[in-house]
Amino acid sequence: MTEPRVRLDDLGAWLIKGNADLVDLTARFAAEPLVTSWCVRPGYRALLMRAGQPVVFWASGSRARLPYGVWGVGRVTGVAEPGAGGHPWSVPLDLPILAAGDRVPRTVLRADDRLADLEVFRQPQAANPSYLTVAQFAALRTHLPE
Repeated sequence: MTEPRVRLDDLGAWLIKGNADLVDLTARFAAEPLVTSWCVRPGYRALLMRAGQPVVFWASGSRARLPYGVWGVGRVTGVAEPGAGGHPWSVPLDLPILAAGDRVPRTVLRADDRLADLEVFRQPQAANPSYLTVAQFAALRTHLPE
């Protein structure tokens, strides 16, 4: 059996993804720039999510359409749980979406050697949640507005 990749002692932040090719994220976040919950895949990672842990929102999709990458940073506010009636699992969040000019494009992050090995780059189709190590989250913060 392989050991889980995510360890709480090296967890910098969770990363949740939203695909702007499937949902108009720009319109959604223009109307409500605060994410209060998001779907996660059941499993050991979801069970590690706890209130107070940092979380990053990653917008993905066809690269030519929008400047995809980090669109928000916030906190987990509770534990991930299954939805009622067989609905997907979700995790409660306090995750403000950054203003368009403050979002960090994937090209900027990809060019930063400290972030070149992000899980979201290595496994872009992986289910939520993904993660950043402590060092990766510290590097990401250098790209965020004050």
